[in-house]
Amino acid sequence: MAEITASLVKELREKTGAGMMDCKRALSETAGDVEGAVDWLRKKGLAAAAKKAGRVAAEGLVGTAVGERCGAVCEINAETDFVARNEAFQGFVRAVAELARDRGDDLEALKAAPFPGTGRTVADELTHMIATIGENMALRRARRLQVKAGTVSAYMHNALASGLGKIGVLVALESTGDATALAALGRQLAMHVAAANPQYLDIGSVDPAALERERNVLREQARTSGKGDSIVDKMVEGRLRKFYEEVVLLEQIFVVDGESRVGKVVEAAAKQLGTPVRVAGFVRFALGEGIDKGTTDFAAEVAAQLKH
Repeated sequence: MAEITASLVKELREKTGAGMMDCKRALSETAGDVEGAVDWLRKKGLAAAAKKAGRVAAEGLVGTAVGERCGAVCEINAETDFVARNEAFQGFVRAVAELARDRGDDLEALKAAPFPGTGRTVADELTHMIATIGENMALRRARRLQVKAGTVSAYMHNALASGLGKIGVLVALESTGDATALAALGRQLAMHVAAANPQYLDIGSVDPAALERERNVLREQARTSGKGDSIVDKMVEGRLRKFYEEVVLLEQIFVVDGESRVGKVVEAAAKQLGTPVRVAGFVRFALGEGIDKGTTDFAAEVAAQLKH
């Protein structure tokens, strides 16, 4: 039997875009004949993934998974919303979220991790799904939060299934207080983050460049009042308060009661629990945010399809 070398597998993967394990099997089935392996993969429908790689994938699912004092959120994209309802795709997203929770959120390490029950890596399983389902897909990002003491809570807005949807949020609370009460507070805060979309945790974490840009804009606006520089400076600082209320989590008005600042809500919870509570971090993934979906010329798209 011909030796199946790493270089042969690499060559076949470059030709077909199929997963590593599928390429090894194809070469084994064809005694190392690369062209024969290409045909074998094509017959199995596994060589189609490479042709789909250029298509925009901005739909898909966000997935969350939480454990003891840790949690993770991931985003996996596909071309159409239809795929999000595919049970195999849902299972893949859920499994990747759990892997990120248990192994960490380094994307390359996550892609190289063994995918449960398949003998393939996460990256190869994704390639396998691309070929099977027939759409381009991408593991876009993942984040993991962990605390030494406390809880990590998750919230999925308009969940399609448990832990799966289009806006996923994690909130990490550090505290030695009652775990059940902390989890309830964490979920409420996660719901707030989903609705209010804060950009920063506290005033100290606001990006200095973003703050300076905002200050310059506010200063120019204040100068139109004709007031002196000292008054303009006071006007600017006053208006910055509004900016903080819009982008800083602890300064925002809590959406649950519509009147308290989030920071005060956390302080009140700490008093009730009889122990300090600190928001250690949060993350919010909205499906497809920041992806350039481009514009589609439907007539040209149909014409292109008719040529094949």
